[in-house]
Amino acid sequence: MELILTQDVENVGFKDDIVSVKNGYGRNYLIPRGFGVLATTSAKKVLAENLKQRAHKEAKIVEDAKKTSEALKNLEIKITVKAGANGKLFGAVSNANLADELAKAGHNIERKFIQITGGTVKSLGKYNATIRLHRDVIVEKEFEVAAQDK
Repeated sequence: MELILTQDVENVGFKDDIVSVKNGYGRNYLIPRGFGVLATTSAKKVLAENLKQRAHKEAKIVEDAKKTSEALKNLEIKITVKAGANGKLFGAVSNANLADELAKAGHNIERKFIQITGGTVKSLGKYNATIRLHRDVIVEKEFEVAAQDK
């Protein structure tokens, strides 16, 4: 079954992509939730026209994302949290904490676009995160988790 995605779906595709999925997944999950519509010939023509009109707008968005990625590369991120004597954290550091730190630095990035390598962080040290600013602009960022002064 061919569908046109109406929004980004993880492990399937991005908005306005024409994807081929199994019939049941498309009919029972994607279409009822509004994640996709059937890719008929008329829908494909409408999509092509919309993409053509959106191309120049998209170029500006990509340019802004690249500027943000350059700013992020020069940014030092240090998250301070409470930790025990052996370096284990009281709790965990997740993508939400990283999004909050980036917001303090002036970069509002939704937490769903941030993935910490290895999942949540539960001990002190340096870690890597992947930040997706745009489908074409993905930034690898290193950050440090440090103990809070008592």
